[in-house]
Amino acid sequence: MTITLRAAGAKHAGLIREVNEDDFFVKVVQSSEEEPVGLFIVADGIGGHMGGEFASEWAVETIREELKNLFIPTDPRKTVKLDAAEIEAMVSGRSAPTRRLGETEVERMIRRAVERANEVVLGIARAKPAEAADTGSTVTLAVIQGLTAYVANVGDSRTYLFHNEELTPITTDHSVVASLVAAGQIQPEDVYTHPQRNIIYRSLGAKADVEVDLFRQELQPGDQLLLCSDGLWEMVRDPQIAKILEKAPDPQTACERLVRAANDNGGEDNIAVVVVWVESK
Repeated sequence: MTITLRAAGAKHAGLIREVNEDDFFVKVVQSSEEEPVGLFIVADGIGGHMGGEFASEWAVETIREELKNLFIPTDPRKTVKLDAAEIEAMVSGRSAPTRRLGETEVERMIRRAVERANEVVLGIARAKPAEAADTGSTVTLAVIQGLTAYVANVGDSRTYLFHNEELTPITTDHSVVASLVAAGQIQPEDVYTHPQRNIIYRSLGAKADVEVDLFRQELQPGDQLLLCSDGLWEMVRDPQIAKILEKAPDPQTACERLVRAANDNGGEDNIAVVVVWVESK
């Protein structure tokens, strides 16, 4: 059995805002010798006179660059590859970045990539306070190797698993309303109407250290991953999202239909979506 990945993305400013501050990235490398490798990112920019548009672009570009080595063919001699931080540490004699217990190499790379994106967004905001005050970004990303997905998020952009016609969030929102739901103080459906629904407590560029949530999800042929900004999930409820994913003939059509549904339901925010199909042949 050969595993293949098909993926697409789409974004739209919505019907209210003039500038789209959301961004996405899709890359899949497939060869006959190795498992497919895919990198998928969605980022939702936040504020600033320069606009969250730039923050989301910086975040996506930084993560893409930091994770480019994922697409280098495996060395059959099992040579250990060091990242730039580890090489610098060896040369300078400093301690190398800590590897958390139980983290795989891929997860460590993802964590470092998101931390680096945080440094970039924060650094630019501090360098140009007049134009970039309060600039930040959410991010969710997935790296798929074969039938394993490594997922990360900061903020309230989400990654979902669509399996056997059921849509399940993999990530957890870093928002006030999500915390209230977890504490049993409001009902899950209240997140769409609560007056504090747009307040997040974790984002790229907010402070020097960022806490990154990591998840590992085993996949099966026929599964789909959906990555999206809150401009989708706040406008389109999960049952409607699931129906669109179920009916779409391909990932690109799914993305276009999801964006259209968000706008049909009000289009109150920018929208970015990525849909990934896991297939076998």
